[in-house]
Amino acid sequence: MSDYDVCVIGAGPAGFAAAMRAWDFGKRVALIEKAELGGSGVHNGALSSKTMWELSRDYRNATRRDRGFVANDLEVHYSAMAEAVETATQSKVMQMARQLKELHKPRPGCPGSINLIQGYARFIDTNHISIDGGAAGSARTLSASDFIIATGSRPRIIPSIDVDGHTIMTSDHIAGLEEFPRSLVILGAGVVGCEFATIFANFGQTKVNLIDRAERVLPFEDADISRLCSTNLEAKGVTIHHRAKLIDMRRVNGQVEYTIEHPTGGRETIQVEKAMISIGRVPNTDSLGLEEIGVKLNERGYIEDEDAQTNVPNIWAVGDITDHAALVSVGEIEGRHAAERICAATSHPLSYDNLSTIMFLDPEVAAIGLNEQEAQKRRIPYKVAVYNYSLVNRAIAMRATDGFVKLLVSDDDDMRILGMRSLGVHASTSLEAVSLMIQHGRSARELAELLHPHPAVTEGLQDCVRMLTGTSIYKPEVFRRELRLSRIGYSEDGQPERS
Repeated sequence: MSDYDVCVIGAGPAGFAAAMRAWDFGKRVALIEKAELGGSGVHNGALSSKTMWELSRDYRNATRRDRGFVANDLEVHYSAMAEAVETATQSKVMQMARQLKELHKPRPGCPGSINLIQGYARFIDTNHISIDGGAAGSARTLSASDFIIATGSRPRIIPSIDVDGHTIMTSDHIAGLEEFPRSLVILGAGVVGCEFATIFANFGQTKVNLIDRAERVLPFEDADISRLCSTNLEAKGVTIHHRAKLIDMRRVNGQVEYTIEHPTGGRETIQVEKAMISIGRVPNTDSLGLEEIGVKLNERGYIEDEDAQTNVPNIWAVGDITDHAALVSVGEIEGRHAAERICAATSHPLSYDNLSTIMFLDPEVAAIGLNEQEAQKRRIPYKVAVYNYSLVNRAIAMRATDGFVKLLVSDDDDMRILGMRSLGVHASTSLEAVSLMIQHGRSARELAELLHPHPAVTEGLQDCVRMLTGTSIYKPEVFRRELRLSRIGYSEDGQPERS
């Protein structure tokens, strides 16, 4: 008999969710964690960075002078801000620890149990792992019927750049700063790079430079989203090196000197106080002994899976170590799904069609389903409505009319929702309704006559649907700059045609 029914390796959001779902089915669970509960999702990722974003937005709003009042003598100190972030993350860790303590032993009528074990796990074979407790504990071996790998990811680095965690950093090192740097360069203009550029620019203590090798920031999003995000960053004083190639980055006299090559071929060398590398993440799979037991990895080191199951039947993979979207919500759903499959509690495969995310920029961006460039890449005919925030009463009341809602639907009578992008204050409030409708294949028409609270940002989404049915309150024939209504088809050679 195995020591445990299920062994979960990694106690971040995905692993924690998997362990709790296995407990629901009365399983004896081992939860292995080499560091702190919560993983990067709590300490160096979603929770910590979003707490920073919220604080920076509060500070930015306090400094505004267009709201009928002026706040004087505002002060912000990095140490105080970092302490607030630490308070937020530790509150989540304490919640997780409290539950693990309570579920450590079986309860009357609840045979399940979860045993948290600190240490580094490595597979011996497909049913045994060794756990190295490091300096604090001795090595041990345990067996389990099934294993769920949820070891997450870490920031990708460039071998030629010496990341010391103090002068040249990744997102893992931001909490270690003692004060706001006078100047900062961020390498990478994806979501994480743009989020940290927004955070530091909001606080107004740091001159931020952003190296963007692509044609535009957030290149995976539509040009209208990218353009507004870029414009707002530059309005905050961020210098964006568009289409720039990094030639060299090094520490010089306690600061950072970097050289970029512009698209014209000219080179420029700039000195700043700190640098942050934000060029993606890599999976934490290299120390688990997976190849020795036959678990397949792809060329980038991610575990290959089929509906959370690896090619070794009793070994499962969830979260950032798979080549799916690296989002806390996705990892949690995958972790729960793996536990349900182990316990034969589901026969339905996971669907990623209604995958949603929030980008914490200024303003925030909410995304679900397809955007226009992805729909055009797949040659999918669609209709699209765009509704500017300047017509949304809640946004007007908040003096925050930067942004818009964009809704894509199928070009047929069904009007199935293909995707939505909302950029602006409270943008994420529209995600849940759209997610549910995509999941169940419902027509967008059903949103047209729902009773929304007023004033609410979701009213912009509702009038988007009404535009598509020709019944909107504000007419695109009148508000030609604020509203857009289009139908996209394709020519014989596959080029998109707008009408």
